[in-house]
Amino acid sequence: MTRPLRVGIAGLGTVGASVIRILDRQNEAVAQRGGRPVEVVAISARDRTKDRGFDLSRFTWFDSPVELARAADLDCVVELVGGADGAALDTVRAALSLGKHVVTANKALLAKHGLELAKLAEEKGVSLAFEASVAGGIPIIKTLREALPANRISRLYGILNGTCNYILSRMELEGLTFAECLKDAQRLGYAEADPTFDVEGFDTAHKLAILTSLAFGTEIDAEAIYVEGISSITPLDLAMAKELGFRIKLLGVAERTKTGIEQRVHPTMVPRTSSIAQVMGVTNAVTIDADAVRELTLIGPGAGGDATASAVVADIADVAIGTVQPLFGSPTDRLEKAPRAPMQRHEGGYYVRLTVHDRPGVAAGVATRMAEADISLESILQKRSEIAATKDPHGRSGAPVSLVLITYAATEAAIRSALEKISGDGLIAEPPQVIRIERE
Repeated sequence: MTRPLRVGIAGLGTVGASVIRILDRQNEAVAQRGGRPVEVVAISARDRTKDRGFDLSRFTWFDSPVELARAADLDCVVELVGGADGAALDTVRAALSLGKHVVTANKALLAKHGLELAKLAEEKGVSLAFEASVAGGIPIIKTLREALPANRISRLYGILNGTCNYILSRMELEGLTFAECLKDAQRLGYAEADPTFDVEGFDTAHKLAILTSLAFGTEIDAEAIYVEGISSITPLDLAMAKELGFRIKLLGVAERTKTGIEQRVHPTMVPRTSSIAQVMGVTNAVTIDADAVRELTLIGPGAGGDATASAVVADIADVAIGTVQPLFGSPTDRLEKAPRAPMQRHEGGYYVRLTVHDRPGVAAGVATRMAEADISLESILQKRSEIAATKDPHGRSGAPVSLVLITYAATEAAIRSALEKISGDGLIAEPPQVIRIERE
């Protein structure tokens, strides 16, 4: 009988427990695919007394995930501890150093230490698999690494955080505020008690760093990513987007430019007719623009125990087969150190919402400052905002109104320069809202 692949799982949260349940019911199918059975023989978690829906006595228990990684009878360690450093990093380093395969769902770890860990895996001739680290159940890692070698990718962008997509979807469809939707997301378990990592874009940035390396054959460079979250988005912005034919999504975008690889995470207006605009709720989506396949969009569950565990089990099956691939599609010594394209040089359309004083000459002053910065305006709309209605229900002159500008292609530097001068002129009553437009 073929010797089983002996697996240890470090971390028994929602995903870790789901991995064990999936293997319990699908082990025969996994064994057929991998040519050998998979046997979970060891586990580690913080709380040994917690009820996880299965009998823990079947497995050897380790209080420390690092000690689990060092266990002599393991072939593969599944790291689901989480975090960029500490126990997660020590566990993966220990396993790889001892020649054990590693499967992980840890995007923060890979974004920070991916190059180091990839070199270690190459030296030891073992696999470091991470399909579950980006977009949950969507096989985006395999697609980029295995399905598209004949393509030169020019741009990759996507909805990579289900929490943010859920909040923006609810805000748009129900006219709720960010705070109201965030509270509901926390109640439903879509958002953490401290949601900063998700709503301020850092989770998306870690995932984008991994995808950028795979798409462009570059060393992972999370520090090069411009990051902006969704907490400043208002119901008025979402309503204006709808009126203008757009929908607002938090996107991670990586693309080739004349000055290098541009990586950015920020709220983005996308055409309502685009594929990615149709993705609502906690669902994720990634679009790849390439020369041969043109446009390829993958959509699916980006989070949740079963969806993420599905990707983990697929990686375990690859390990059972004996698949060992370079972490980022190429050996580490062939990865390029791509020049960073500074955000100030980004060029595209912009939505700019200004809360201005409703008095003669204000709109003309705004338009003049935009023209001085060589910014052409596609459209300009004036809306009496909720702020104005509250402060002056009779609509008297001088009460704040919203002035919404849609620009043709302009640089980030030009937009920021113009807005700084508009603010200096005393034309606006509060900080401007700036949302970039991503065309198909």
